Amino acid sequence: MGCCCDEEEDDILTHLNSTIATTQTLHPSSPSSDIISPMNSHFSALTSHDLLRVIFHRLPIPDLARSSCVCRFWNSVASDKEILARAFKAPWKLAHVIGEPVSGIFWRDNNLGKFAISHRIVRGDSVASLAVKYSVQVMDIKRLNNMMSEHGIYSRERLLIPISDPQILVGQTCYVELDTYAKREVAVVYLDGTGPSVNTPSLLQRTRSEQAKKRVIHSLKRSMQVDDGTAEYYFSISNGDPRAAFSEFSEDLRWERGVGLS
Repeated sequence: MGCCCDEEEDDILTHLNSTIATTQTLHPSSPSSDIISPMNSHFSALTSHDLLRVIFHRLPIPDLARSSCVCRFWNSVASDKEILARAFKAPWKLAHVIGEPVSGIFWRDNNLGKFAISHRIVRGDSVASLAVKYSVQVMDIKRLNNMMSEHGIYSRERLLIPISDPQILVGQTCYVELDTYAKREVAVVYLDGTGPSVNTPSLLQRTRSEQAKKRVIHSLKRSMQVDDGTAEYYFSISNGDPRAAFSEFSEDLRWERGVGLS
């Protein structure tokens, strides 16, 4: 007994076969027409949006990437978010993929290294203990989180843990995140079911904040006529308030003049 999917496939194949027969009748094969492409063929399936969607829905990520390079029309269909997300989830039997990647290149690769577990840091955690807990290598955790050593682990809210067992992904929901420390987009799984924190700054937000800080420090440097280190010192002791930083600097300068140091 066939299912509705089989009937749909039979209809598609019937249409394709009839189109091929018509094309061969109207245009006998020649050395230049042996290769079927959207650019030189009357093969209607190659330019049918609905048929291409049905076909692309069955393709894995690498084949979708190749299809998007055929022509602009194929690229527009192969770049559809629904098609890409389905192909991204299929090998690992994921339930959902939530989030819009910054770069479309994110969808071009769905190997196991693309995924990570979000582990919230608690007292007593160490990279070694997390490696044992999740059955991964210490160096893999450090590499993913751009850690040179374990110093400063408690300054972070979480660590990303590489996934060693693909069964962890079955039925899970993953979130596309641009991680601050990993400095790349990762499909993150929250095993506790909490999801990402709305207060966690993204890499883009952090970069913008650092750029704004540099501009303020540069402005203070010019106003105080000091070097970068001095300007950054007064900026830090004033809790990021440039007016307070300049006031602190002015008071120190008056004191130095009063005691004859400058």
